[in-house]
Amino acid sequence: MSVVSGQGRTLRAGLIGLGAMGRNHARVLSNLDGVELVGVADPAGDSTGTVRAPVVATLAELIAMKLDYAVVACPTALHEQVGLELAANGISALIEKPLAQSVETAQRLVAAFEAAGLVAGVGHIERYNPALQNLRSRLEAGELGEVFQVVTRRQGPFPHRIADVGVVMDLATHDIDLTSWVTGREYTSVSARTVSRSGRLHEDMVAAVGQLADGTMVNHLVNWLSPLKERSTVITGDRGCFVADTLTADLTFYANAAIDTEWEALRAFRGVAEGDMVRYAIPKREPLLVEHERFRDAVEGKESDIVTLRQGLRTVQVAAAVLQSATDGSTVSVAPGDRTVDDLSTTG
Repeated sequence: MSVVSGQGRTLRAGLIGLGAMGRNHARVLSNLDGVELVGVADPAGDSTGTVRAPVVATLAELIAMKLDYAVVACPTALHEQVGLELAANGISALIEKPLAQSVETAQRLVAAFEAAGLVAGVGHIERYNPALQNLRSRLEAGELGEVFQVVTRRQGPFPHRIADVGVVMDLATHDIDLTSWVTGREYTSVSARTVSRSGRLHEDMVAAVGQLADGTMVNHLVNWLSPLKERSTVITGDRGCFVADTLTADLTFYANAAIDTEWEALRAFRGVAEGDMVRYAIPKREPLLVEHERFRDAVEGKESDIVTLRQGLRTVQVAAAVLQSATDGSTVSVAPGDRTVDDLSTTG
């Protein structure tokens, strides 16, 4: 189904990749107002026969369909090749996260789309999770006061769709991006440890500690070898803590209560006690649909909140610092945004 957009015409969209995530993109694009999914490129074809658009074997065939924009949902290792070809042909692109598997590759994609003057974004879907959207608004309104710490836990069974990157680039990039976005602060340093227990080339588990530009402490625990599926973001500050469960899109606030004590020895201790607990009622729209709506609006030239390629590059830079730290056992300083890989320096 396609409906004429606010610009007076239907946008012609293409999709590259029909893996697990690609099929979700196809489902949303097939029903997105103002957009027509005109074709899909995947050398393996449509094994289920459920895609409501022509499926071609090559990117060249898809480009020939005169696209306004394309969604890139192929393996991360192919993002550069596909993205550069789209940019060279004047086609805007929404590229699944991570933007690329290396900082250098991500930089080349940023340069290509910027030089072509095209709209381009990265599919960091957690930004559109209702719980995190609501949490960010509350932090911006100062409801937590000063932020002290951000702790994320992301674990579950191994996703068999992944073959070309480890848990840092595949899953931890979610937490890196959402932490910077929800707090409005950049990472300045990271220290991490990784292990591999599955026999694959890449890491399966990572524990990372980081610091943001305002001094906020960050902890990330990520693995894909757990039978327990967990997606938790806990932000602690002056007035209590927010707990966002991005599996259920629930947001809960645990308020501080003042400690009243007559024990003289404890009067100097600045602490908190349990206060009220509130679970907010939040409208829960599908994050992937919201992501597509925002990108469609950006292609139409409207004001829209998308994850830019430069923001996607920044996430890849921090992820690269995590991997570097795990390799050499150091704390890695991350230079301010828009720098190159050479600006990642080792300390300590």
